[in-house]
Amino acid sequence: MGHESCSWMTPALCNVAHSPDSDYKHSLPQTPASITGAAGADYIEHLNNGSLEYVAEYGGNGATATYQEASGAPVEQTSPLGYEVSYFTVMFLTINMMIGTGIFSTPSSMLRNCGSVGLALFYWPIGLLITACGQSVIFELASYFPSRSGGEAVYLEQAYTRPKYFLPVTFAVQSAVLSFSSSNAIVMAQYIYRITDATPTDMQLKGTALACWTLACLIIILSTKGSLILGNVLGVIKLATLVFMTIVGFIVLSGKTKISEPTANFHNSFEGTHNTGAYELANALVNITFSYGGFNNAFNLVNEVKNPIKTIKRTAPLALVIVATLYTLVNIAYFAAIPKAEIKASKQIIASLFFQKVFGAKAAKGLTILPVLSAFGNILSSLIGSSRMVREVGRQGVLPYPKFWVSTRPFGTPIGPVVFKWVMTSIMILGPPSGDAFNFIVALQNYPESVFIFLMTLGVFFIRKQRKLLGLGRSEFKAWDAAVILYLASKVFLLIMPWVPPRAGIYGGAFSFFYATATLTGLAILAVCGIYYVIWIYVLPKLGGYQIRQTVLEFDRGAVSHKLVKVKNEDVVEWDSTHDPAGRALLATPSTVPILDEKNL
Repeated sequence: MGHESCSWMTPALCNVAHSPDSDYKHSLPQTPASITGAAGADYIEHLNNGSLEYVAEYGGNGATATYQEASGAPVEQTSPLGYEVSYFTVMFLTINMMIGTGIFSTPSSMLRNCGSVGLALFYWPIGLLITACGQSVIFELASYFPSRSGGEAVYLEQAYTRPKYFLPVTFAVQSAVLSFSSSNAIVMAQYIYRITDATPTDMQLKGTALACWTLACLIIILSTKGSLILGNVLGVIKLATLVFMTIVGFIVLSGKTKISEPTANFHNSFEGTHNTGAYELANALVNITFSYGGFNNAFNLVNEVKNPIKTIKRTAPLALVIVATLYTLVNIAYFAAIPKAEIKASKQIIASLFFQKVFGAKAAKGLTILPVLSAFGNILSSLIGSSRMVREVGRQGVLPYPKFWVSTRPFGTPIGPVVFKWVMTSIMILGPPSGDAFNFIVALQNYPESVFIFLMTLGVFFIRKQRKLLGLGRSEFKAWDAAVILYLASKVFLLIMPWVPPRAGIYGGAFSFFYATATLTGLAILAVCGIYYVIWIYVLPKLGGYQIRQTVLEFDRGAVSHKLVKVKNEDVVEWDSTHDPAGRALLATPSTVPILDEKNL
């Protein structure tokens, strides 16, 4: 074979590919378009930066090569979940995730935390700025790994490659322990009962929430395409709802409704700001972060998007700007229609109070169907994205029974992760009583997630250094350093401020017991993750006389994952000589090394 066939390779790689004694000759395709054989089995390039092994692989989504450290989950050459995510779907995956329950419920708590209308409104553009910085960080990370779905799970894995498997194991355990979405389902159930005259018991509310959650899970299990289409429809309804509320707000401000003083809240709009403290301001930022949360949802599905970076770059920022604009206008509408004191004292969903003030009690009940649909769209889109993240964690090989997490049989959907999410969330819906316990569990999720987002953002600089050592050029997108640093600073703020006592004292937080209990518990969970890692990766292998290695498993529809296996100490040299850095057996020298335990660790 002549060297004209390797015009797509680097010159050094071309020489390696045609070397008579090359160990990698079997795995080099002739062109990127002609990759054949087992899904994900063909490397484009094999690199070494002096201490780490890297591989480069193409997915089937038309993206550039994904260069990653070899311990990372292998790229799926053909997405087993298909390529159903279009420009339109990327837009509404983002919109649906951001517009959930936040804009319909958090403005009242925002006002209580900020103390004044002016400061509460000022927080929304602050949220836009921080979120835009965060989106640019995710863009850059996605551009490095454009054929890996799973978002945060991938970026942590690749930014912190040593100690080997540490971040994947820690993130996997944290994801398993805190993998529930009960709050959105409970809020949706509350909306539903507001349409009726019935006052639900605690169990009726929980039962309704469970039914909503189960319906969303079934839709995603039965059809990927169907769930994405329904998400698009609900996203359109969401936008229409916020546009409708904005128009109503302008009409109220014009003085043509029964609202007697529509501009009263805007006089001396910063009055009351001095009554707020650091704890309250931190809570306000948490609320804003929650309301803009989900801006990164589309990045969880990049391997299902054709030309993903180009597609998402055109749509996700537009979605963010649209949502931020509508958020601000809807808040103005709230303050035009509802007196400040009533917003602060309100125990009900502020959107319902808004409809009641403008249209009357009967009409408000009917219009509450709009927030109900919005909440369901958020649940659906959140589950679509998180199911891909959990699946990617399963593909890393650090969870038991990889087939459960990775296989897409029988419907071509991520059934294992969705079933797991359903179980965990159902327990959290039915188990904890309303009040302190529920608020504690919701708060418990926030701190570990803030830690991981901080690490992911800091990881941008580590990945840039890795690529420089490998001699790789610039990716399709690079965030401004200032944007990365600002987003990093916002995460540092969120990590520090939960430790500051509230003005009401150490028992004056979101629940009646010690204000930092959830934060301490979150840190304890991370510590348990670290202890589990040390025992699993170091202590048990030393006691058992084996080492941990990875191998590659191939399933239906092109699904591929890693599996961590035990190899006896005396067989490690042979194993390493008969497997490439990613764990695939070299075709020229098939492995005869017995695996100590066929089950996944």
